[in-house]
Amino acid sequence: MMWYPILAFFVALAALLLLMKTRLSMIALDQPNHRSLHTHVTPRTGGLAIMSGIVSAAIAGELPLLWLLPLVLLLAFSLVDDIRGLPVPWRLTAQLLGSAVFVVSALPQGPWWLLGLMVLTITWMINLYNFMDGADGLAGGMAVAGFTSYAIAAWLASNPQFATMNASIATASLAFLLFNFHPARIFLGDAGSVPLGFLAGAFGLYGWQQGLWPAWFPLLVFSPFIVDASVTLLKRLLRGEKVWQAHRTHYYQRLIQLGWGHRKTALAEYVLMLGVGTAAIFLLNQSLVVVIAVLMAWAVVYALLMRAINQRWARRSI
Repeated sequence: MMWYPILAFFVALAALLLLMKTRLSMIALDQPNHRSLHTHVTPRTGGLAIMSGIVSAAIAGELPLLWLLPLVLLLAFSLVDDIRGLPVPWRLTAQLLGSAVFVVSALPQGPWWLLGLMVLTITWMINLYNFMDGADGLAGGMAVAGFTSYAIAAWLASNPQFATMNASIATASLAFLLFNFHPARIFLGDAGSVPLGFLAGAFGLYGWQQGLWPAWFPLLVFSPFIVDASVTLLKRLLRGEKVWQAHRTHYYQRLIQLGWGHRKTALAEYVLMLGVGTAAIFLLNQSLVVVIAVLMAWAVVYALLMRAINQRWARRSI
């Protein structure tokens, strides 16, 4: 079982080399525009490589087919979106359907409102991960850090199969990160960000439902993405903007535009990801009082970070 993450890494690595070195690199290309933070045409098929590694490990580990079905569904729709583009209602329908299939097939049954809430939670994770995939090394780094935290927590909870599956996602993402760290030679694409967001939400809920971790655990682990995307979305809604359109107002995007660049921004985000992941693992065996105190402390940290970026952005705009 321990070799499955190694399998995922090398399958993803081989797929990446094929997608970059052969004519497959032309399947889907990212064309820079006025909202982009990059300036060169770049293949956006890295997600296919990550998913090939994940699916290989899942098949080798005899993961239930119903777990793979929504993943493959989302991968297929997202790949079409990368190549030809799909209307927002089509993409949202596929995301809701994939989330619903997972909730109904893999999670314990409960009241309809709880099942509906879990479907919406996974769908939101899908979209926020997609929103946050806009800088070199960022989404890949979050996958490595987030799913490694899931793997450690599952292992500590004596569920080696689930731990190995999460570790396989992390190692497949690590293979991608080798070529996506600035200057990126390949991008994730929707075929990568959508399935990774799905797995972050679906596996977070699964671990909670199975008693492997409390409900706050996945929220803290993926908080670098959840906080940035959620706060930015709320601010855009209050300004009356079309939230489904691409933009450059996320906090990580503003850091890049403030002169930090892709590399420094990614490294700073990695420190944040390591911090919240370590804190989440530490809190698993702590009292409720300690948990609440630490979660409040992280809320203050995020508030201070966002305030500092907002102030620097305001001075830049004067």
